[in-house]
Amino acid sequence: MRISVNGQAFEVSATTLELLLEELGYATATAATALNQQFVRRPDRGEAVLREGDAVEIVTPRQGG
Repeated sequence: MRISVNGQAFEVSATTLELLLEELGYATATAATALNQQFVRRPDRGEAVLREGDAVEIVTPRQGG
């Protein structure tokens, strides 16, 4: 299925937000997520079903100055 992640197009096999994070290597990362501009809490990611054309945002904290 084709979705957008942080503004970039991806072809993914994941069917939920939780599985998408695993597929993209964010499974153990501290991250905030949104699906179609709606915040998704960590406990709810397994229930957040992905559909063709969805837009996902993944934000991780970074150090720097």
